[in-house]
Amino acid sequence: MSKKIINTSKAPAPIGPYNQAVQTGNLLFVSGQIPINPTTNELVQGTIEEEALQVMHNLKAILTEANVTFDNVVKTTIFLSDMSLFTEVNKIYGSFFSNDFPARETVAVKGLPKGVNVEISVIATTEL
Repeated sequence: MSKKIINTSKAPAPIGPYNQAVQTGNLLFVSGQIPINPTTNELVQGTIEEEALQVMHNLKAILTEANVTFDNVVKTTIFLSDMSLFTEVNKIYGSFFSNDFPARETVAVKGLPKGVNVEISVIATTEL
């Protein structure tokens, strides 16, 4: 099965040896996104809601580049710097889905890239 690399300037450039997303068959694997503003390439350093909103906008830009939407997302992983942030992130995250929610896990980790508080990755299908 072949793979197709997905990258867009409307989301932050990778900060390591990876792509924003890779499609193989009807599955799209989107790398974890952190709250970097792709226009300025600067971290969003505000409230956790502002960070989560930027992460979701970054994911949306990558999904759009792959010609899919949040309705195509079947699995997400949310990484938090502290589980006390769960409620705020969950509210922002949930606002991006209009139909059935995807499967998901949310975990607190010791550290995230660039010291951010939230990172989210998704797996989507290119078929509905």
